[in-house]
Amino acid sequence: MKRINEYKKLFGVEKEIELKYLKKSYRNLVKEWHPDKFQDSDKAKEEAEIKSRKIIDGYHFLVSIAPETIAANLDAYTETITNSGIADYQHKGLLLEITFLDGNTYEYFGVTKPMYIKMINSNKLNRFAKRSIYPKYTYRKSKRTQEEA
Repeated sequence: MKRINEYKKLFGVEKEIELKYLKKSYRNLVKEWHPDKFQDSDKAKEEAEIKSRKIIDGYHFLVSIAPETIAANLDAYTETITNSGIADYQHKGLLLEITFLDGNTYEYFGVTKPMYIKMINSNKLNRFAKRSIYPKYTYRKSKRTQEEA
């Protein structure tokens, strides 16, 4: 959640992420912080490179959790959570990463440690996740594949 809020603040996003506004904000920030604008001072150019990497990462991250992106990929996501069991899972901080038997990996944001403990102690892991994780938490498809996990 911290990461989401940090990127939203960077792009000036108040509540819902609108791709049109996000793209416009991204372009303006890239123009402002492009490293080629800072050729005079090495320190300023170095800072601009770090900032521009953060802008690019933030843009791709917010696009991946935007309602329009979620809606566009809903059929594939529904297919995965309905027909594929959980192969592996990891919890770090407030991030729960679930790898499914079909090879897809999804990240769920804001999953607390008590919720994670309830999940792993559940005698029916898939059923618990379908009722308590999938519908309640912001998610995005991870770039990791089953082989990496």
